Amino acid sequence: MRFNYIFIIIVLLFSCESVEKSKKEKVETKFLVNNQFQEILDKAKLEGAILVYDLYKDVYYSNDFDWCKKGNLPASTFKIPNSIIALETEVVKSDSTIFKWDGESRFLKVWEQDLLFKEAFYYSCVPCYQEVARKIGVERMKSNLEKLAFGSMDVNETTLDNFWLEGKSKISQFEQIDFLKRLYNSSLPISKRTDSIVKKMMVLSKNNLFTLRGKTGWSIRGEENNGWFVGYVLVKSNVFFFATNVVPQKSFSMEFFNKERKEVTFKALDVLKVLRENESFVTKQ
Repeated sequence: MRFNYIFIIIVLLFSCESVEKSKKEKVETKFLVNNQFQEILDKAKLEGAILVYDLYKDVYYSNDFDWCKKGNLPASTFKIPNSIIALETEVVKSDSTIFKWDGESRFLKVWEQDLLFKEAFYYSCVPCYQEVARKIGVERMKSNLEKLAFGSMDVNETTLDNFWLEGKSKISQFEQIDFLKRLYNSSLPISKRTDSIVKKMMVLSKNNLFTLRGKTGWSIRGEENNGWFVGYVLVKSNVFFFATNVVPQKSFSMEFFNKERKEVTFKALDVLKVLRENESFVTKQ
């Protein structure tokens, strides 16, 4: 009988060690520097960082992890949480809610028309989302942002309709990916309906090989332009999250800034063999 007790204790000890070892292995996220990402940015005449996270391998890849930790204005990447909050507060009823154009001149011609909510997201209509923010109000915006844990947003009465475009608000590339991971896993504290609508609005390209979801962003402080492209790719049984943040070099031609934020990201994903090199993308502005 005594032998049996000793045997059981030994088995339990080894089992505990095995469990502890397994836990340690799971939390050891890897951070690998990829110099090819830097070459991609250099060739494009951009400064900054591309951050990609492989969910299956639990590995982050980047050319500059220090840059990835820096906080920047979220710009139009904020349209993702803004859309979530709009739907959760019922300020916007669905992705087909109509935003009436008031006839005033706007920064982009494509904004000078009535737009469905999903079209406002598609065309990144700033006036539409400023209207949404004002209807949400300061208190509801702050309480919902606290629940969503989207970076550090500076929301008050004077910043309510522009805090994502100027001021003290900031979010890092790591924080962008953390938010996107929770969205992908449907672990944000939101309804299934909102989760489904926003994910549908975010689709940039879809075929039998992969589904690409994402959003661009562009902020301007004085003479400094800062660009984002964030999202994730579902391919086979894996998911790759990405957050690219770049600024143009002096010799960069700004007419290509909107396009290049996405192009450098796609090239980085090609380096990791996430997407086929000759695949064409239907991307939204």
